[in-house]
Amino acid sequence: MADLSVKIGDLQLKNPVMTASGTFGFGEEFADFIDLNRLAGIVVKGLTPKLREGNPYPRMAETASGMLNTVGLQNRGVDYFINHIYPRIKDLDTHIIVNVNGSTVEEYIEVTKKINKLANVPAMELNISCPNVKEGGMAFGVSCPSAMAVTKAVREVYDRTLIVKLSPNVTAIDDIAIAVEEAGADAVSLVNTFLGMAIDAEKQKPILSTITGGLSGPAIKPIALRMVWQVSQAVEIPVIGMGGIMDATDAIEFILAGASAIQVGTANFIDPQVSVKIIEGIDEYLEQHDIDSIAELVGALNID
Repeated sequence: MADLSVKIGDLQLKNPVMTASGTFGFGEEFADFIDLNRLAGIVVKGLTPKLREGNPYPRMAETASGMLNTVGLQNRGVDYFINHIYPRIKDLDTHIIVNVNGSTVEEYIEVTKKINKLANVPAMELNISCPNVKEGGMAFGVSCPSAMAVTKAVREVYDRTLIVKLSPNVTAIDDIAIAVEEAGADAVSLVNTFLGMAIDAEKQKPILSTITGGLSGPAIKPIALRMVWQVSQAVEIPVIGMGGIMDATDAIEFILAGASAIQVGTANFIDPQVSVKIIEGIDEYLEQHDIDSIAELVGALNID
């Protein structure tokens, strides 16, 4: 049997398949569908310092080969997570990774300090790439100085594996990746959603309440693949790839492009068992191609 294990910073993963923040709740919502312990990690729904109601409805729209969302980081706040949700999921045999958000550097630090005290949260994903909030979020991820500043500030108060989630809505994503690497990131995850919109032609109005939202799903995969490959060429730290991964073949393509691990997002809405199917599919691929370890595939794209 092939070795599926991978390492992200100090984080040892049993396989390369995690679930993407905002698409898998806190994991427990999917417990009736799959064995959560088979996953490498669950990146939980994004947390902020206080309760956020999110954006007004409607805030989701189906598109050709994808979906738009403008949920706006709706959550009950980090303290609610610590007191009510964390106790229920902390003993799962998978890595719980917290997605941290803020409108200011101080808010990012506030949430990080609280997460750093949780014994069974070995890593956090610093979200500097959300396109669906009016302040913070993507604002920190679209320039090198701001991305570096928030990463450096969080690094100073966080002593575990730090993953920084990058925005694709930039001119040169590899420059942003280099900036956060220099600021102390242990890994980068990409891509978050692309800014898009949908229009109701009959009503002659935008479908989403906020007019624009984040596009995800198969439609973004070719661009996400290119960005993962581009970033993997630019940094020494591990890359976690995502963006339209619907099956094991998609996952393997991201790994060949340079991703050490992947996250499954939109596909969870279509098939709640998809992440486990992808793990099984990767295992079958390695066996069929007589490959002993998933590590042999990382960045093994043949471009000669």
